[in-house]
Amino acid sequence: MSQPLSREIEIDPARTALLFVDVQNYSCTPAGGEYAHLDTTSRDSRYGWFFHTLQQSALPHMVLLQQACRRGGIEVAYTVIESLTADGRDRSLDYKISGFNVPRGSFDARVVAALAPADDEIVFAKTSSSVFISTNIDYVLRNLGTRHLIIAGCLTDQCVDSAVRDACDLGYLVTVPTDACASLSQDRHDWALRNNRGYCRQRTTRELIAEIARLTYGR
Repeated sequence: MSQPLSREIEIDPARTALLFVDVQNYSCTPAGGEYAHLDTTSRDSRYGWFFHTLQQSALPHMVLLQQACRRGGIEVAYTVIESLTADGRDRSLDYKISGFNVPRGSFDARVVAALAPADDEIVFAKTSSSVFISTNIDYVLRNLGTRHLIIAGCLTDQCVDSAVRDACDLGYLVTVPTDACASLSQDRHDWALRNNRGYCRQRTTRELIAEIARLTYGR
């Protein structure tokens, strides 16, 4: 079977999965554990842009993509930062240095309510920036017959970018919906998209939903 010679290839719905990265209570709600050490003023000063962008733009676009993929019979999956243990002793060295510990089964480990997984959708618990490093996601995606990945979520310049690059190196064709991701500033978000443009196809949510609808019409 010949290999594609371009990243600018439309998805094949039967071989596509939508992956939401780390859209969870820990880091995507003001009450999350990542912000527990901050008072309201400090949190708003440091993370106000992020929460505004997430709530007003990125998260609504994620929900629209989730709905479109479910309608089209496209697999929807999620990653969450979540340790295998309560004290996080299994975490990567990077997560230990960064102070990230989301105990197994905790409130912080849940996907945010607006994007809650359906009963039969897959959630990968990870303890590294790239989900491909600390989970069996590659094995699972190949079992599902996945060739195309749509990757959205948080943060654009960290865990989303890591997933995009590793997915490309492993042979997936990746599409990033540029307005269904968020980072801690506009500059960081834009910088990440400029840098991973060489690894993936980039589309707006509106463009991608139109593509999904056209390719899955009648399903």
